Formats: sequence, structure tokens, C-alpha cells
Amino acid sequence: MKPLTPAQRQKSLDAALSHWDSRSPVWVFGYGSLVWRPEFKFDTKLAARVFGYHRSLCLWSFVHRGTPRRPGLVLGLAPGGSCQGIAHRIARSEVERELAKLWKREMVSGAYRPRWLHAHISEAGRVIRQTCLTFVMDPRSGVYARNLSDAKLLRTVRAAHGARGSNTEYVLATARCLAEHGIIDVRLMALARSLSR
Repeated sequence: MKPLTPAQRQKSLDAALSHWDSRSPVWVFGYGSLVWRPEFKFDTKLAARVFGYHRSLCLWSFVHRGTPRRPGLVLGLAPGGSCQGIAHRIARSEVERELAKLWKREMVSGAYRPRWLHAHISEAGRVIRQTCLTFVMDPRSGVYARNLSDAKLLRTVRAAHGARGSNTEYVLATARCLAEHGIIDVRLMALARSLSR
């Protein structure tokens, strides 16, 4: 898949920001590496759940966690179910600058579609409903890895290594950080246990 040009990336960011009132902070929902390495400035992070999507190793990685010859897999939000993750709040004054950083990182190829989703956020013993910006997998993308068996996932992740390190490191770091936040993803945790053997 061809990388987005800077102009295409800016157009995507502008489209997302058109739904922002410019007076409020913005919440960003992280479900994979944004949980353990967000790389943007935020003032609060809280446990959250979104509905209608689930966490899945469904995006082929040809650079960061794999190569064209031996691609790896990274996480996306695929349709169906729900997903627990972390909501990060960006202060109103920081929104445009920090989202520009986030777009440069996440919107490399256009495989993700930015979406504003309703999240249930846990705060001080109560649950609040809040709109969060997140990145869901585009099912029409040529890099969408759908319906992979557990055996195929294991073989792929074990073999792949890219510019940001091994695919195994990525999965283990995500599983470990989710567990530290009390988030249990049964399939991801099972894969992590197999990779640790």
C-alpha cells in the first residue's frame, strides 16, 4: 500500500477535527501500542471500553514490525464485539499539535480510518460516557489480515522483525501493559504465553 502524502494526511486530520468543537479537550482511545507508547502529550489517562469493535492482530506490517519478505502483524480495531483499552485526554490548547504527531505515526498508509466512538470511561468508581477519537481498520484495505488462525498468528509473529523491533516484542509489550491495567484480552494473552515458551 502506498504511503499517504503529507497533503493527504493533513486532509484526513482536518476531516477528523471538523467534528471537534475547538473548546473541549479531546480523548484518544488506545488499544495497542498507544497503551504502552503513546508518543503524544496528554494530561489524564483512564480505563475505557468501546463497543462495536474488538482488538485484533489484523494489520500486516511491512516496515515497523516486519518486512515485505516476512511481514508482521500489528493491532487494529476490527468490526464486532467490544474492546477495553485506555483513553488519553489531550488538553484543548494541545489538541492540534498533538493530533498532528499522532496522525504522522498512525496514518502512514491509510489502512486505518479515524473514528469518533462512544466510550465508557471508568473514573473514580463511576462510568462516564465520552466520545473518543480512535483508529479502526479499513476492511477494504489491501493490508487487512482477516480470519487468521491462532497457529498462523503464532508463526507470523515469531518470524517477523522490522525497523521498530521484533513482532514478538510488540505483542509481549502490549499484553504486559494491558495486564498491568487490569485488561484481559484472552486471545492476545494466549498468544503472548505461546511466544514466551
